[in-house]
Amino acid sequence: MIVSIDVDAQKTFTPLCPDELPVQHGNEIVAELNAQAKLANWRVMTKDAHSPRAAWLVENAREMLQPTGLKNADLTWVSHAIVGSRGFELLDGLPDIDGYDYCVWKGVDPHLHPYGACYHDIEQRLSTGLLEWLKSKQVNTILVGGLATDYCVKHTVLQLLAGGHWRVIVNASACRGIAPATVEAAWSEMYDAGAIVLEHAEAIREYLKSHPHVSRET
Repeated sequence: MIVSIDVDAQKTFTPLCPDELPVQHGNEIVAELNAQAKLANWRVMTKDAHSPRAAWLVENAREMLQPTGLKNADLTWVSHAIVGSRGFELLDGLPDIDGYDYCVWKGVDPHLHPYGACYHDIEQRLSTGLLEWLKSKQVNTILVGGLATDYCVKHTVLQLLAGGHWRVIVNASACRGIAPATVEAAWSEMYDAGAIVLEHAEAIREYLKSHPHVSRET
């Protein structure tokens, strides 16, 4: 069974919301996300879902990426993905919420700012239920795309690889990242952990046809 995951494909991470956390060309991944979803039995959505009173909030970008001293919100960030705001919305062209089979909302608590979709906390003790849901569906292959490559996509992929024996395939054309250096490092880290990185959904389709699933060794 195959699951496709849309990681934080929200307007907050695109030039549509320039005062939040815009990722260059982040709004151009919709077609690839939809194409990879057509290869899957189920589709999962993850979203950042933050409070306007989050403990890690700072006023401007110059104050970002500083240590907070908080156990489960390591760095400061400007306001983004505030529940009910435009930035919180999924990109146009993606399904409504009822078009997904499982949903994860990340960082709702003001003292939490996780990156991966499998745990509510950075310490990885509080499960979002995603790993358990995937196991209940007897999933053997997971397709991943979303925003941003060097943060939430990377952490989600690494958590998935650590959390089960399934095969994890990352769709490079369905991802966009923040900075070239950290994006390159993220691809290397995912690859070294066991992820399969393919260029686009069509390459994934061909790969799935020619590579019957064998459980990933851990």
